Amino acid sequence: MQSLLRRLWNYKYLTQAQITGFDNYKYSAIDTSPLSQYVMHPFWDWLVKFFPRWFAPNLMTFLGFLFSALNLVLLSYYDWNFEASSGEEGTTPIPAWVWLCTAVNIFVAYTLDGIDGKQARRIGLSGPLGELFDHGLDSYTAMLIPTCLYSIFGRSRVYSVRPMRMYYVCLTVYFNFFVSHWEKYNTGILYLPWGYDLSMWGSTAMYLVTWYMGFERWKFEIPLGSYGTLPLGNVMEAVLHISAMANLPLVVLNVYNSYAHRTGRLLPFWEAVRPAWTFLAYFIILLVWPFVSPNDIMETDPRAIFMLSGTIFSNVSCRLIVSQMSVTRCDAWHWQLPIYAISMLLSLWLPILERPLLYMLLILTTLSHWHYGASVVNQMCEHFNRICFTVHKRVPVQEDVRSKEKLLEEQDSTSPTKKGD
Repeated sequence: MQSLLRRLWNYKYLTQAQITGFDNYKYSAIDTSPLSQYVMHPFWDWLVKFFPRWFAPNLMTFLGFLFSALNLVLLSYYDWNFEASSGEEGTTPIPAWVWLCTAVNIFVAYTLDGIDGKQARRIGLSGPLGELFDHGLDSYTAMLIPTCLYSIFGRSRVYSVRPMRMYYVCLTVYFNFFVSHWEKYNTGILYLPWGYDLSMWGSTAMYLVTWYMGFERWKFEIPLGSYGTLPLGNVMEAVLHISAMANLPLVVLNVYNSYAHRTGRLLPFWEAVRPAWTFLAYFIILLVWPFVSPNDIMETDPRAIFMLSGTIFSNVSCRLIVSQMSVTRCDAWHWQLPIYAISMLLSLWLPILERPLLYMLLILTTLSHWHYGASVVNQMCEHFNRICFTVHKRVPVQEDVRSKEKLLEEQDSTSPTKKGD
């Protein structure tokens, strides 16, 4: 048993081809957002100078993610079923200090995410490890942002939207993140979407307004004359959909141009869309399940569904990011797909098992995703001779060079002699 656990703990996800591919990786990204270019980057350039040079960039990245995750923890504790801000009888509002805390947390997370790369370049530690770590955690944040925002409006029957419609928003955000990295998988360039900066500023502002004026401030309808009224919760729903999908036409255009101008990887069609099959399979399962659920799990356990979908899509996106950075073939299959399909079918056959299966999947998916992330980062640290959360090397440089020379000598001595030598 101990041997099995040790093998699972030490399991290596990255192939040798992927590790070798990271050696040749060069960062290539284009950020055209006016908010980012003219406001945030000058602010981040100024701010990063106050951080000591021993402050590891990956530590900044991880701390930023923890600030975002803390918002999920706080709002899950005070508002598990998204009813606290509904204004309905028998509900307890979220304390005002929580909203102030969430506003500070999301802005600090946004700031740390903006300066980690600048700190890495400042101290000469920029490389594929930092970018993979950053984008991997960003894929998880794609679930945190819309899930936390939903607590502002709650599942009010008049002024907000039901959980299923908010779930559509979450799926749209996941799709937007995935398609941005699919774009880079084909073009070799990451075109940073404008929606991210706007969503972080918008989230901060909304949390501050809720702290200062209370959640009741959002409970009103916009008059539309002869067309009636439009609840503000529906406006938020539309804004989130638009901000998430606004870059899709540009993604299509950029991929088309990479083929037309022969600047991308020029993959055959079925190879170019290969990463989408896993995403599409999970998308279908997690979209169909709430519709056919015998216990209406979207109404009874919306947060569990949000977290489950966000975690599995984060894992799928991370695997795509590894492939696009290492310029290797992306997997078209994910080992948990049969488990998800069987769980959905079992819940239809035995409805009493649906909720236990949902939470079992959430725990399994979360632990396996954490294991995947930790293992990949550890493999990268071993390969690049780095300690993830410090600026130090695992092995002193001279000793590392000697060990690599010794390894090459051993490989040469064991390799067969070529004809003619």
